[in-house]
Amino acid sequence: METLWVIINIIVFLMFIGLLGYLNKKHVKFSKRVLIGLGAGIVLGLVLHLIYGVDSKVTETTASWFDVIGTGYVKLLQMIVMPLIFISIVSAFTKITIGQNFAKVGAWIFTFLLGTVAIAALVGIVYAMVFNLDASQIDLGNVENSRGKELVQTTKDMEADSLPTQIIELLPANPFLDFTGARGTSTIAVVIFAGFVGFSFLRVMRKEPDKGHLLKRGVDAIYALVMGIVTFVLRLTPYGILAIMTKTVMTSDFAAVWTLGKFVLASYAALLTMFLIHLILVTVVGLNPVTYLKKTSETLIFAFTSRSSAGTLPLNVQTQTKRLGVPEGIANFAGSFGLSIGQNGCAGIYPAMLAMMIAPSAGVDIDLPFILTVIGVVVISSFGVAGVGGGATFAAILVLSTLNLPIALAGVLISVEPLIDMGRTALNVNDSILAGTATSKLTGQLDEETYNDQDFNELGETY
Repeated sequence: METLWVIINIIVFLMFIGLLGYLNKKHVKFSKRVLIGLGAGIVLGLVLHLIYGVDSKVTETTASWFDVIGTGYVKLLQMIVMPLIFISIVSAFTKITIGQNFAKVGAWIFTFLLGTVAIAALVGIVYAMVFNLDASQIDLGNVENSRGKELVQTTKDMEADSLPTQIIELLPANPFLDFTGARGTSTIAVVIFAGFVGFSFLRVMRKEPDKGHLLKRGVDAIYALVMGIVTFVLRLTPYGILAIMTKTVMTSDFAAVWTLGKFVLASYAALLTMFLIHLILVTVVGLNPVTYLKKTSETLIFAFTSRSSAGTLPLNVQTQTKRLGVPEGIANFAGSFGLSIGQNGCAGIYPAMLAMMIAPSAGVDIDLPFILTVIGVVVISSFGVAGVGGGATFAAILVLSTLNLPIALAGVLISVEPLIDMGRTALNVNDSILAGTATSKLTGQLDEETYNDQDFNELGETY
């Protein structure tokens, strides 16, 4: 009988898949199909949750079949991360202006990425104190305890056991190994390797222009090839979102979510505050924040639903270049570096809140020196956070281990992780868009006519 119910569940799910396919044929906008997939997933997941419960065999088996599409989609996103980061950064070197302006561009992008992650850490600390978050007050269930043990084992498996060693681990001793994502620091290692390749290209372009132009054509061809793969994967987003949300709602322990509701509220309060700070920075550099919000909302919604900064990179770059008037080179730099450096949500707010939440249980006094230490460690540890799933956990491990705080207590948040991760991802993406837009404005390269133009097309029309 259980098998029959599983088959019925799968048939209903496939009907929703068919509906999304029908909407695609009717040329319904990509962003609308993503939102429909999100809403349908929540509704279907809630219905299945109420009918079967969390612990039933039917729920477990049905979820495993939904994983074929949901987890399959995530794996495809992971597949494109390293090639996309590498070729986007190298391509940016072929498009950006060489000379003094190049140094200014790089300096401003890093200033915004690292400066905002420091502010994000402070915001996380403030809200952890306002909401009086304390991990010792939360009872850990079996899932949370299991997750805590996994985190402890992950920490033991990491080669780096001190901050200087962790910094050394960022370097790409074997870039081909890092392209496989074998290490926790593989993402930033690929970024660094891409930087070396890019600077080498500039040298060749200066000394041997003929070879430089040949290399540029090769880079452009590879970039087009990789973006073709990305386009194919992104077309699957509505279906992947449907499967992910259905499984998430269907298997969620609502009692645990209720217990951790205070942390969820604190997290979103911090995320929204940081987003407002982003809009303030847009205003400070002399741009209209309302226009910025209108033109970035579609990309941020995609980031929110997909939970993938890397998967959002193509839309990120399109938003900057086609809607905000950012030069292509700066957009590629800001978007690509933003995947692994200074992520405000995953590498800023989240580990800072965890540190403040766990410190009391470890007998650590929360004073000004501790707060300043947390902010400093968060900024340094923000290098190398992956753009697809697990980045926040990696950042948390680095920060907590450096501060000598118990890693296992981070497992208390496993039940609400997907819910919080959606907001974190959207903030991460917005930070990289902000870095590119503000940098262009401050270096005098922003096309303000494009920025202020209120007549703009939907992004992702090719998807």
